[in-house]
Amino acid sequence: MADIQRIKSLLRAVKDFPKEGILFQDIFPIFQDPQAVSTLVTHIAHHLQSQLTQKIDVIVGLDSRGFLLGPWIANILGAAFVPVRKAGKLPGEVTRVAYEKEYGVDYFEMQTDAIKPQQNVVVLDDLIATGGSAKAAGELIKQAGGNTLLYVFIVELTALKGRAKLDAETYSMIQFDD
Repeated sequence: MADIQRIKSLLRAVKDFPKEGILFQDIFPIFQDPQAVSTLVTHIAHHLQSQLTQKIDVIVGLDSRGFLLGPWIANILGAAFVPVRKAGKLPGEVTRVAYEKEYGVDYFEMQTDAIKPQQNVVVLDDLIATGGSAKAAGELIKQAGGNTLLYVFIVELTALKGRAKLDAETYSMIQFDD
């Protein structure tokens, strides 16, 4: 618990970002402290290793903060890393889904050959609010024939009930009720 409290203490709340009325939970101050980053990566990797009985084949990181930790965690677990990006950012053939965010509509894409049928996947992002972006990633994984085992977030805004939209269990290290 002390590790989680330390990570929580490093978060920075930014009022009216990215638009008025949103209180944004910024994870970037964590990256100014190498020990905190190591603690964060170790905590998530340990949680995955201790809570999941299935082999994890792929860690999917969501654009863009999921890219910060995803490759490290994938390496620790001996899994592949697959990025899910905003439209137009990936080369080659991609699959695209639309999703609603708390402040608009956007599109996510994944390379069509990145996840093989029956591979076990964990989705990683910094924050879950309304669940739109994570749900879109889950749809991309399903279209590829993958099996989403778990969604992992550093921060969850519980009042927005985003986890209810997801097709697998959810783990969040830090929860905010407001």
